[in-house]
Amino acid sequence: MVLALFLAAFTGLLLGWKKSLTLLPETKSAETFGVWLPLDSIAVLAVAEAKKSGLTEKATIDRMDVRHSQGVVKVTFEGSFLEVQVDGSNGNILFVGKRYSDLVEKIHDGSILDFLVLPKGQFFKLTYTTILSFSLMTLSLTGLGMWYYPKLIRRLKNKEHGG
Repeated sequence: MVLALFLAAFTGLLLGWKKSLTLLPETKSAETFGVWLPLDSIAVLAVAEAKKSGLTEKATIDRMDVRHSQGVVKVTFEGSFLEVQVDGSNGNILFVGKRYSDLVEKIHDGSILDFLVLPKGQFFKLTYTTILSFSLMTLSLTGLGMWYYPKLIRRLKNKEHGG
């Protein structure tokens, strides 16, 4: 259990610093700003680029993060830590690379085991977070008791001796 608590704390620290540690790719800015391409066209371009980068023929989009102010759509894929950034107005590929922050997040919340063993399940994540949460709550409450109880005893002894 100590290892799980340490791992959660360490990966939580990494997630807090993910941009500074470049675990999350920098969002590029569009080369041109104009009328945007339809999202389905951007999806086709991103999938084609992902396949060039070694993603299987069944590259399925997990999410598309539209950054309108930067003119970019960040596309991530299921079962992969790959990110493709596409210029929303002309379809140019601005970046292709790994999102290491997603890996760290999966380690942090225990879903890495679901990712590796049961890709569509959440059994390990729910079990891990439940055990870890109850452990942290127990440590917090027992720590509070260890801090407060001696103070209470001293106060009661002082009252008993007329102080």
